[in-house]
Amino acid sequence: VQLQASGGGLVQAGGSLRLSCVASGLSVAGATMAWYRQAPGKERDFVAAVHRILGTTSYADSVKGRFTTSRDNAKNTVTLQMNSLKPEDTAVYYCAAARTGSGSYTDMRSYDYWGQGTLVTVSS
Repeated sequence: VQLQASGGGLVQAGGSLRLSCVASGLSVAGATMAWYRQAPGKERDFVAAVHRILGTTSYADSVKGRFTTSRDNAKNTVTLQMNSLKPEDTAVYYCAAARTGSGSYTDMRSYDYWGQGTLVTVSS
């Protein structure tokens, strides 16, 4: 299984970026797909998830209303649309996949696979 994240970059505060995560060896429709982020010197935090099968979504309070995650089953891809970006959104963003729904979607230990991360920098 491989998860390939892309789309990071430098953007001014208030701008937008769209991250993508392409999965191989795993169906995004059958897995809970999540986005996490890790700022320098901080822990890796949950950002958003699209749940297996039904495709419902969940968000961290800090991004609710600004970020949207979705999946494209045909392309086996998950995206994270980030709008109204703030300097505090600066981090390396990772996509992750959990084959089963046995754990909490906000718990990193629930995820079986991780992508390599893509850097998002928001300037003020």
